[in-house]
Amino acid sequence: MVKIHPLSDVQSENIGDNTSVWQFSVIFSGARIGENCNINCHVFIENDVVIGNNVTIKSGVQIWDGITLEDNVFIGPNVTFTNDLVPRSKQYPKAFEKTFIKKGASVGANSTIIAGNVIGENAMIGAGSVVTKNIPPNTVWFGNPAKQKGTIDQNGVITYS
Repeated sequence: MVKIHPLSDVQSENIGDNTSVWQFSVIFSGARIGENCNINCHVFIENDVVIGNNVTIKSGVQIWDGITLEDNVFIGPNVTFTNDLVPRSKQYPKAFEKTFIKKGASVGANSTIIAGNVIGENAMIGAGSVVTKNIPPNTVWFGNPAKQKGTIDQNGVITYS
């Protein structure tokens, strides 16, 4: 059973079982969202978006066309995604950049993810980071611009370099 708060605007019918959508969220009709996800309040999700199973999206996040969040991804509050590398008012690209957050990755609060990058499996992005390039799997990054600061294993143990 999907739980959709009555104060949200959910147009998509492609939402998996046991997913919760909280108040003041907007989800466009083309979005595909998996099972057992938690979409917090004040989240905006466009059409060309794919969200896997067991994904948590905290409050204040906008997920634009071209973004894919794979299974078991955590997106912290107020994370900012971009999808256009040369934005101009009323001028749209032929295609939006594709951004992938791979299985098990976590993106900390207030981070910015620049369009067209891949955050690898189980990678961890620290709060407030600006991701400007691809992030390898099982690595820990933070800063502006984000730099690799260590590795993380399958148990969540971080080894700083």
